[in-house]
Amino acid sequence: MSMTTKNTEDKVPVAITIAGSDSSGGAGIQADIKTFASLGVFGVTAVTAVTAQNTVGVFCIERLKPEIVLEQIKAVAEDIGIDAGKTGMLYSDEVIKTISEAVSEYRFPLVVDPVMVAKSRVPLLKPQALRTLKEYLLPKATVVTPNKFEAERLSGVKIRRLDDAENAAKRISELGPRAVVVKGGHIHEKEAIDIVYYEGQFRRFQTPRLSSKTTHGTGCVFSAAITACLARKMPLITAIEKAKEIVWLGIKYGLNIGKGHGPVNSIALFYRESSRYQVLINVDKAKNLLESSPEVSALVPEVGMNVAMAVPYAGNITEVAAIDGRLVKTFKGVKAAGNVKFGCSSHLAKYILEVSKYDKRKTAAINLKFSEHILKILEDRGMVISFFDRKREPQKIKIVEGKTIPWGVEKAIKRIGKVPDVIFHRGDVGKEPMIVVFGEQAYNLADLTVQLAKEIKNEYE
Repeated sequence: MSMTTKNTEDKVPVAITIAGSDSSGGAGIQADIKTFASLGVFGVTAVTAVTAQNTVGVFCIERLKPEIVLEQIKAVAEDIGIDAGKTGMLYSDEVIKTISEAVSEYRFPLVVDPVMVAKSRVPLLKPQALRTLKEYLLPKATVVTPNKFEAERLSGVKIRRLDDAENAAKRISELGPRAVVVKGGHIHEKEAIDIVYYEGQFRRFQTPRLSSKTTHGTGCVFSAAITACLARKMPLITAIEKAKEIVWLGIKYGLNIGKGHGPVNSIALFYRESSRYQVLINVDKAKNLLESSPEVSALVPEVGMNVAMAVPYAGNITEVAAIDGRLVKTFKGVKAAGNVKFGCSSHLAKYILEVSKYDKRKTAAINLKFSEHILKILEDRGMVISFFDRKREPQKIKIVEGKTIPWGVEKAIKRIGKVPDVIFHRGDVGKEPMIVVFGEQAYNLADLTVQLAKEIKNEYE
C-alpha cells in the first residue's frame, strides 16, 4: 500500500501568534489571525492570557501557565510546522522565558510586538518582565516593533523628534534583534513616519496621518502583517513596507463599532484585492446592457459615455474599472470603443474616488448628457441631486491637472449638506455640461440609464 506525501510546493505558509485573546476581536490573537488570512497565510495560536475587553477598556486579565503556552507552541510546531511567529501580550517574565526557549528549539523568524500598556492605560506587561523581555526575547527577534512609548522604555531615550526615534532604534538594536521599527503614530504631527534600523542603516516609511478613532489593534495588525510576509519568504524590508500599507488602509477604512476606539479593518486590503474580478464582471455586464439598448444613444454626451466601478477601499484610478475608450453613438445605438479594464478612466474614476470618501457605498458612476428634463426625471425618482458651478472654479484649482473634480464634489456636497446621488454642472468654456449618477454597482446604473432612455423615448412617441 503506497502512501501519498504532501508536495512542499503546495504547502500553505503557517504563522503563529503568541499573544493574548481580545474578547472584542479588534486586537490580540483575533486581529492577528484575520491579518494572516488576508495575506494568504494560515494562522495558528498560542494563547498567553485571556482578557475581558472592548473598545473602551480592559476589565480583567487571566494569564495562562507558562507550561500551557509551551504545549500550544509544541503541538503546532511538531505537526503543522511554523514558518514565522509573532508575540503580543506576554504579561509575565515566566512566559517570556518559555517562549524564548521555544523559539530556540523550533527556529522560526520572530516578530516581537513589545506590548506593555493598553490604550485604556491598563498594564499588559508586569514591570519586572521588561528586563526579561530585553534579556531573553529581543536577542531572538528578527524584528521588534515598539511604538514611541515602548521604544522609550526599551532604549532609555526620550523621543520628541524623529532623530530621537533613530537614536532609540539603534539602542534597541544593541539588545540583539536584527531589525527595529519604531512606529511613528505618536511622533510626527502631519505624517505617520516609521523609523527602521536594519543592517546598520536607517530607513523611513511614511503615510499621511489619519484623523480616526478606529485605531484599536494597530500594533497587532502591523506586527502580524510583517509576520505573514516573512512566512511567505518576503525580504524583511518588503514585509515592513507591506505592513505599513495594510495598517494605513485598515485605519482609513476602520470599523465604526463600539463606544470607544473602534478596530482597525485588518482585512481591508483583502476585500480590495479579492473583489477585482467581480468588479470587472459587473462593469462588463453594464456595458453589454447599454450596447443592447438602442435608446441609450439619446443620453450619450458629445465626449462619450462611460460606466465605472471601483473595488472596495480604492485608493487610485488603477483600482477603478471602466470601458477603455468609452461608449460612442452609432446608427444602431451605442458601442464600446474598447474592453473593460482597470485604470482606463480618469474622469469617472476621480468622481468615484472623491465621492466614496464621503460615502463608502457609492463605488460606481455613469455619465449622461446634460438635460434639465433628465434631471427632472431623476428627481421624480427620489434621487438626491446637487451641482457645482465650473465658472466659479478658482484659477489655482483650474490650472492644476486633476483638481477640478475633487473641488466640484466638495462644493456639491457642501451645497446640500449630504452626499448626493447625482452631481451635475452646466459646463464652462471648452467644457461640456455633464450629469454624473452614482450608485453601488455599475450594472444597476446601466439599468437605470436604460429605463431613463425608454421613458424619454415613450414621451415622444
